[in-house]
Amino acid sequence: MQTLFVNDNAITPSKVVCIGRNYADHIAELNNEVPSEPVIFVKPNSAIATELRAGNEQGDGEAIHYEGEISFLVTDGKLSAVGFGLDLTKRAVQSRLKAKGLPWERAKSFDGSAVFSGFTAFDGDSSELSLELYINDTLIQEGGYPLMLHKPEALLEEVQSFMSFENGDVLMTGTPAGVGIVNRGDVFHGKILQQGKLIIEARWTAA
Repeated sequence: MQTLFVNDNAITPSKVVCIGRNYADHIAELNNEVPSEPVIFVKPNSAIATELRAGNEQGDGEAIHYEGEISFLVTDGKLSAVGFGLDLTKRAVQSRLKAKGLPWERAKSFDGSAVFSGFTAFDGDSSELSLELYINDTLIQEGGYPLMLHKPEALLEEVQSFMSFENGDVLMTGTPAGVGIVNRGDVFHGKILQQGKLIIEARWTAA
Protein backbone atom coordinates (compact mmCIF):
# COMPACT_ATOMS: atom_id res chain seq x y z
CA MET A 1 0.00 0.00 0.00
CA GLN A 2 1.23 3.48 -0.91
CA THR A 3 1.66 6.06 1.86
CA LEU A 4 1.72 9.85 2.15
CA PHE A 5 2.92 12.13 4.93
CA VAL A 6 1.13 14.79 6.97
CA ASN A 7 3.65 16.79 9.01
CA ASP A 8 5.95 13.71 8.96
CA ASN A 9 3.16 11.32 10.04
CA ALA A 10 2.55 8.49 7.57
CA ILE A 11 -0.98 7.86 6.32
CA THR A 12 -2.35 5.31 3.85
CA PRO A 13 -5.20 6.59 1.67
CA SER A 14 -7.64 4.01 0.38
CA LYS A 15 -8.30 6.14 -2.72
CA VAL A 16 -7.89 9.50 -4.44
CA VAL A 17 -11.08 11.26 -5.50
CA CYS A 18 -10.45 13.56 -8.46
CA ILE A 19 -12.43 16.42 -9.94
CA GLY A 20 -12.32 17.15 -13.66
CA ARG A 21 -13.25 20.35 -15.52
CA ASN A 22 -13.25 22.62 -12.47
CA TYR A 23 -11.48 25.61 -14.06
CA ALA A 24 -13.05 27.38 -17.04
CA ASP A 25 -9.70 28.14 -18.70
CA HIS A 26 -8.67 24.46 -18.58
CA ILE A 27 -12.03 23.41 -20.01
CA ALA A 28 -11.45 25.84 -22.88
CA GLU A 29 -7.88 24.70 -23.60
CA LEU A 30 -9.09 21.10 -24.09
CA ASN A 31 -12.24 22.14 -25.98
CA ASN A 32 -14.50 20.41 -23.47
CA GLU A 33 -18.04 21.33 -22.52
CA VAL A 34 -18.70 23.07 -19.21
CA PRO A 35 -20.37 20.43 -16.99
CA SER A 36 -23.62 21.11 -15.15
CA GLU A 37 -22.29 19.24 -12.10
CA PRO A 38 -18.83 18.21 -10.86
CA VAL A 39 -17.00 15.59 -12.93
CA ILE A 40 -15.82 12.98 -10.42
CA PHE A 41 -13.52 10.00 -10.91
CA VAL A 42 -11.38 7.85 -8.62
CA LYS A 43 -7.77 6.68 -8.59
CA PRO A 44 -6.84 3.64 -6.46
CA ASN A 45 -4.17 3.56 -3.77
CA SER A 46 -1.80 1.96 -6.31
CA ALA A 47 -1.86 5.22 -8.33
CA ILE A 48 -0.23 7.17 -5.48
CA ALA A 49 3.44 8.12 -5.86
CA THR A 50 5.97 10.63 -4.59
CA GLU A 51 8.20 10.34 -7.67
CA LEU A 52 7.40 11.69 -11.13
CA ARG A 53 7.98 9.59 -14.22
CA ALA A 54 7.78 10.70 -17.83
CA GLY A 55 7.06 7.12 -18.87
CA ASN A 56 5.15 4.37 -17.11
CA GLU A 57 5.60 0.78 -16.08
CA GLN A 58 3.29 -0.48 -18.82
CA GLY A 59 5.86 0.60 -21.41
CA ASP A 60 3.15 1.48 -23.96
CA GLY A 61 4.97 4.57 -25.19
CA GLU A 62 2.04 6.88 -24.49
CA ALA A 63 2.92 10.47 -23.59
CA ILE A 64 1.93 11.47 -20.05
CA HIS A 65 0.53 14.92 -19.28
CA TYR A 66 0.70 16.77 -15.95
CA GLU A 67 -2.15 18.60 -14.20
CA GLY A 68 -1.24 20.56 -11.04
CA GLU A 69 -3.93 20.56 -8.36
CA ILE A 70 -4.70 21.75 -4.84
CA SER A 71 -5.21 18.51 -2.95
CA PHE A 72 -6.72 17.79 0.45
CA LEU A 73 -6.61 14.97 2.95
CA VAL A 74 -9.97 14.09 4.45
CA THR A 75 -10.30 13.13 8.14
CA ASP A 76 -13.60 12.48 9.90
CA GLY A 77 -15.43 13.76 6.85
CA LYS A 78 -13.64 17.12 6.81
CA LEU A 79 -10.77 18.71 4.90
CA SER A 80 -7.89 18.31 7.35
CA ALA A 81 -4.63 18.91 5.44
CA VAL A 82 -3.54 20.38 2.12
CA GLY A 83 -0.79 19.56 -0.35
CA PHE A 84 0.23 19.84 -4.00
CA GLY A 85 -0.79 17.07 -6.37
CA LEU A 86 -0.05 16.12 -9.96
CA ASP A 87 -2.87 14.28 -11.71
CA LEU A 88 -1.07 12.45 -14.52
CA THR A 89 -2.99 11.63 -17.68
CA LYS A 90 -2.39 9.68 -20.86
CA ARG A 91 -4.14 12.34 -22.94
CA ALA A 92 -4.24 10.45 -26.24
CA VAL A 93 -5.66 7.36 -24.51
CA GLN A 94 -8.23 9.53 -22.73
CA SER A 95 -9.32 11.10 -26.02
CA ARG A 96 -9.78 7.72 -27.64
CA LEU A 97 -11.82 6.44 -24.71
CA LYS A 98 -13.98 9.58 -24.58
CA ALA A 99 -14.69 9.31 -28.31
CA LYS A 100 -16.05 5.80 -27.72
CA GLY A 101 -18.02 6.80 -24.62
CA LEU A 102 -15.85 4.56 -22.44
CA PRO A 103 -14.50 5.11 -18.87
CA TRP A 104 -11.14 6.86 -18.34
CA GLU A 105 -9.35 4.45 -15.99
CA ARG A 106 -6.71 3.39 -18.53
CA ALA A 107 -5.81 7.06 -19.00
CA LYS A 108 -6.13 8.31 -15.42
CA SER A 109 -5.71 5.49 -12.88
CA PHE A 110 -2.48 3.73 -13.89
CA ASP A 111 0.24 3.09 -11.33
CA GLY A 112 2.07 6.29 -10.38
CA SER A 113 -0.59 8.61 -11.83
CA ALA A 114 -1.20 10.59 -8.62
CA VAL A 115 1.99 12.31 -7.44
CA PHE A 116 1.90 14.28 -4.18
CA SER A 117 3.99 16.55 -2.01
CA GLY A 118 3.77 16.16 1.71
CA PHE A 119 0.65 17.56 3.36
CA THR A 120 0.34 20.18 6.05
CA ALA A 121 -2.44 20.66 8.60
CA PHE A 122 -5.17 22.91 7.30
CA ASP A 123 -7.40 25.36 9.18
CA GLY A 124 -10.49 24.63 7.09
CA ASP A 125 -10.75 27.90 5.12
CA SER A 126 -9.96 26.99 1.53
CA SER A 127 -10.91 30.43 0.19
CA GLU A 128 -7.37 31.72 0.74
CA LEU A 129 -5.58 28.88 -1.09
CA SER A 130 -3.85 28.99 -4.46
CA LEU A 131 -1.30 26.95 -6.40
CA GLU A 132 1.69 27.60 -8.61
CA LEU A 133 3.52 25.08 -10.79
CA TYR A 134 6.93 25.89 -12.20
CA ILE A 135 8.67 23.71 -14.78
CA ASN A 136 12.39 24.38 -15.23
CA ASP A 137 11.92 27.59 -13.19
CA THR A 138 9.17 28.95 -15.49
CA LEU A 139 5.68 29.53 -14.09
CA ILE A 140 3.38 27.24 -16.09
CA GLN A 141 0.19 26.92 -14.03
CA GLU A 142 -1.48 29.08 -11.41
CA GLY A 143 -4.97 29.11 -9.97
CA GLY A 144 -6.98 28.69 -6.82
CA TYR A 145 -10.25 29.10 -5.01
CA PRO A 146 -11.61 32.15 -6.90
CA LEU A 147 -11.25 30.39 -10.26
CA MET A 148 -12.81 27.07 -9.23
CA LEU A 149 -16.29 26.42 -10.64
CA HIS A 150 -17.02 24.19 -7.63
CA LYS A 151 -15.35 25.06 -4.32
CA PRO A 152 -13.58 22.42 -2.17
CA GLU A 153 -16.18 22.27 0.60
CA ALA A 154 -18.99 21.88 -1.96
CA LEU A 155 -17.01 19.16 -3.74
CA LEU A 156 -16.54 17.30 -0.46
CA GLU A 157 -20.29 17.44 0.19
CA GLU A 158 -21.13 16.34 -3.35
CA VAL A 159 -18.84 13.30 -3.19
CA GLN A 160 -20.17 12.37 0.26
CA SER A 161 -23.70 12.36 -1.13
CA PHE A 162 -22.94 9.00 -2.77
CA MET A 163 -19.51 7.76 -1.59
CA SER A 164 -17.72 7.65 1.76
CA PHE A 165 -14.26 9.00 2.45
CA GLU A 166 -12.03 6.86 4.64
CA ASN A 167 -9.71 8.78 6.95
CA GLY A 168 -6.63 9.79 4.97
CA ASP A 169 -8.29 9.70 1.55
CA VAL A 170 -7.34 12.48 -0.86
CA LEU A 171 -9.57 14.96 -2.69
CA MET A 172 -7.99 16.60 -5.78
CA THR A 173 -9.85 19.74 -6.85
CA GLY A 174 -9.07 20.12 -10.56
CA THR A 175 -6.43 21.88 -12.62
CA PRO A 176 -6.10 25.36 -14.14
CA ALA A 177 -4.92 25.97 -17.70
CA GLY A 178 -1.35 25.19 -18.72
CA VAL A 179 -1.32 21.39 -18.81
CA GLY A 180 1.20 19.64 -21.01
CA ILE A 181 3.57 16.73 -21.53
CA VAL A 182 5.98 15.48 -18.85
CA ASN A 183 9.43 15.34 -20.44
CA ARG A 184 12.23 13.30 -18.89
CA GLY A 185 14.63 15.56 -17.02
CA ASP A 186 12.14 18.39 -16.50
CA VAL A 187 12.21 19.87 -12.99
CA PHE A 188 8.75 20.42 -11.50
CA HIS A 189 8.26 22.77 -8.53
CA GLY A 190 4.77 22.78 -7.06
CA LYS A 191 3.64 25.30 -4.45
CA ILE A 192 0.55 25.76 -2.31
CA LEU A 193 0.04 29.28 -0.97
CA GLN A 194 -2.35 30.73 1.60
CA GLN A 195 -3.01 34.45 1.20
CA GLY A 196 0.04 34.45 -1.07
CA LYS A 197 2.29 32.91 1.59
CA LEU A 198 3.97 29.58 0.85
CA ILE A 199 2.73 26.78 3.13
CA ILE A 200 3.89 23.60 1.34
CA GLU A 201 6.03 22.84 -1.71
CA ALA A 202 7.75 19.97 -3.48
CA ARG A 203 10.23 19.44 -6.31
CA TRP A 204 10.41 16.51 -8.69
CA THR A 205 12.74 15.72 -11.57
CA ALA A 206 10.92 13.61 -14.14
CA ALA A 207 12.64 10.26 -14.52
